[in-house]
Amino acid sequence: MNLELLESFGQNYPEDFDGALDCMSIAVCCQFNRRGTLLAVGCNDGRIVIWDFLTRGIAKIITAHVHPVCSLSWSRDGYKLLSASTDNNVAIWDVQTGDCDYRYRFPSPVLKVQFNPRQSSAFLVCPMKHAAVLVNVNGKHSTLPLDDETDLNIVASFDRRGMYIFTGNARGKILVLNAVSLKLEASFRVTTGTSNTTAIKSIEFARRGECFLVNTADRIIRVYESGEVLACGKDGEPEPIQKMQDLVNKTLWKKCVFSGDGEYICAGSARQHALYIWEKSIGNLVKILHGTKGELLLDVAWHPVRPIMVSISSGVVSVWAQNQVENWSAFAPDFKELDENVEYEERESEFDIEDDDKTPERPTDKEEDTGDVDVVTVDTIAAFCSSDEEDHGDTSLLFLPITPEIEEPEEVPWGPPGEQVTETVVCTI
Repeated sequence: MNLELLESFGQNYPEDFDGALDCMSIAVCCQFNRRGTLLAVGCNDGRIVIWDFLTRGIAKIITAHVHPVCSLSWSRDGYKLLSASTDNNVAIWDVQTGDCDYRYRFPSPVLKVQFNPRQSSAFLVCPMKHAAVLVNVNGKHSTLPLDDETDLNIVASFDRRGMYIFTGNARGKILVLNAVSLKLEASFRVTTGTSNTTAIKSIEFARRGECFLVNTADRIIRVYESGEVLACGKDGEPEPIQKMQDLVNKTLWKKCVFSGDGEYICAGSARQHALYIWEKSIGNLVKILHGTKGELLLDVAWHPVRPIMVSISSGVVSVWAQNQVENWSAFAPDFKELDENVEYEERESEFDIEDDDKTPERPTDKEEDTGDVDVVTVDTIAAFCSSDEEDHGDTSLLFLPITPEIEEPEEVPWGPPGEQVTETVVCTI
């Protein structure tokens, strides 16, 4: 996939409906892997359906839980998948084999799970009516400290690099904790302009940049800069760099996400299947995508590197993308598109084998510079790189091997008699 050629010169957000994905079950939640090649969809019957997003085909189905899957999270390398269910269980799955590596049971239903963005051995769990828990696969777990012991409606999220954990409660207080020592680094309270506070519903971080958004119960999405929040310290008063809301309908937001480049913010309505897209730098509403009327939105995910979104409503995964308009003049500058047939006037000597009117070329003494072309070295894709690390030699899981289905397998000339050999096709880049 050549991302440089896929870059569009127009708007970098989806504009229209681009089909649906049938999971053969009622979809509940979804999550892209880091490269956007695989899409994991959690279903109402406890299954996890992994889609190859380039071919729009099902690559694997994992029978994960008994009750509905309510949250998913990919590890950084894409080999592990973290899932949570309403049966109070949290499990880590091997994506290639479909086996369960670890399983944890909590005393209450789990609202959200998230892998550490830089360390696949640690993950964050947000149980209902309980403080968030930081779990390590080696058997250790730590309960995150609370600002108010009586307020247990906690939402939590890792920052982009996994160095800090941001937690929010129902009284509008956000705590910034060190991800290793769980020491309080900074804190502030989200207010509605007066002394009144508002409950924190979710905290989401952008894949690029230092911004994060806070979705609150007062129907306003606030965007903060994590560097400014840390600089303000404990009980600081950082100002949001942007505020987004629906001034007309006063819409309550179900799910808010950043675009892959962090330049746009999408919020899904809690009342209907409608997606609102704002430009982060200006704060203006650029697009509203409407789904089928009467449906309620369950989840939204933005592709990590492409202007594509997926949304879930009524158990169906909808794909939103840009309209691809064919522009044949891009292949030949003198190409003209005709609305109707035009009689073509042939130029003299246009179809002659040898053009007698052609001006002879002057011989040039300067030889063309023929240098060696390196066809072995793979350049690093800028969209996948981070400013604080080297991604050379990245071994992330991009695609899953697929076993072709043969209706009438014939006897193969090799192998022991009576044994059928199944060939596995492995997609590689």
